[in-house]
Amino acid sequence: MTSRNLRDSRLRLVRPRPTATARRAVTNRRTRPAPRPPEGTPPTAELAGQAREVLADAVRIARWAAAHHAEGSAAERERAAEDLRLTPGQVHAGWDRARLAGLVELHAGTARPGWRLNAWDRDDSAVLRGWVALFDAWPLVHPAPAGVVPAAVAEAVEAVPQVLSLLQLSAGPVLLPALLDLLQQRVAELREERCEVPYGPEPDPAATARPPETVLPALLDWAMEGLAAVGALTLGEGHATLTPLGNWAVWVKLEQICVAAQSPAGHIEQSAEEMLRGCARLSPGPARAEYRAWLAARTVSSAVTELVAAARGEDALLRGLAFEALRVVGAAAEADVRAAAEEPSLRPYALLWLAEYEGADPEDTAEVLTREEATWLWVDTAAAVADHGESALLVRHLDSAVQGTVPALLDEVRAVGHPRTVQVLVALAAAHPDPALAKAVRRAAFQVHTGGA
Repeated sequence: MTSRNLRDSRLRLVRPRPTATARRAVTNRRTRPAPRPPEGTPPTAELAGQAREVLADAVRIARWAAAHHAEGSAAERERAAEDLRLTPGQVHAGWDRARLAGLVELHAGTARPGWRLNAWDRDDSAVLRGWVALFDAWPLVHPAPAGVVPAAVAEAVEAVPQVLSLLQLSAGPVLLPALLDLLQQRVAELREERCEVPYGPEPDPAATARPPETVLPALLDWAMEGLAAVGALTLGEGHATLTPLGNWAVWVKLEQICVAAQSPAGHIEQSAEEMLRGCARLSPGPARAEYRAWLAARTVSSAVTELVAAARGEDALLRGLAFEALRVVGAAAEADVRAAAEEPSLRPYALLWLAEYEGADPEDTAEVLTREEATWLWVDTAAAVADHGESALLVRHLDSAVQGTVPALLDEVRAVGHPRTVQVLVALAAAHPDPALAKAVRRAAFQVHTGGA
């Protein structure tokens, strides 16, 4: 039995649509006229120049960290501050921005330049993608106000896109009281949609919770300051204005939503589970486009939470697809994926995600898994094939096992304790054309089912 890259074999789970249908879909995507940005939007080169200014310190720190193989420790920040003539606080903030923008990656705790940093001086598209990644992660850049319950913070973050839309439509300064009114309305709508009562202070031994009437004004100030910190808007005396970069970013997000709503796939309003089921029949490229459109219509935190919840379900196919969607999220999903790595059913997927995120070569990512984890993932993948694929695909999946022989595979599959082991072995036995091998697999299935050795 040969050994193949686990991630490659898992990607084969996505069944391609019929050739004619796929060809029509590609043709439709290519012939759709490119949308024009709002009148007055600067050209791409100018926008990229503004993004480079916003991230100038982050780029300097990323290059310093990569050159010195830094790990982000306090001592290294002091040294970087001295070398770059910045304050330790500026270095700390720049390091966070560099990671969120994909300028620096950690490999076994050591900094290396991200691909965007390598392309920074010559590729305007890479620069804008890096800035948009920072824009999407604005709640991570600016700490939330002390004493505000997490539920209130999450609601404000979910309502901020509505505030940004008003700023974009106004094409000029908007008074903060008007933005506060809209924020209050949107939060009320969100709570009504969830049939929840207004939140009140929650006990917190570490801080005194603010009374409800002061929460939203404080959260609006926090959101405006956070968005200003990433270069999306400017704050004046009692008003806010989108920068050209912010105006362009909001337009891009709205355009993604409109395209998704008008497309045949159109998963924009669906739950994560329904969206992933719809994307299962797409090839990887169109599927990633659907993930991006679905993510654009949600806050990063709520989208990641929903994707991880879908991954916890019983459908192994959705588990794999959920982590593919989390790859599109990128840095903002790192904390949740690290937490998911503590759950046995999600651990192999999370470890592979983290290995890729930290810059491991795709051909080497499977090496982060123990033999037991790789076997568990093999069974989980086989369960997805059995549920959604064809018999021939399940037979070919046998070649992706890390074990060198079928008896060794069966021994380890029995020991790993996957809840779908019996069903997978029965399906494999029914599909395999070799009678002797099929008999051995059926015997293993019976032993697992009866608890035998």
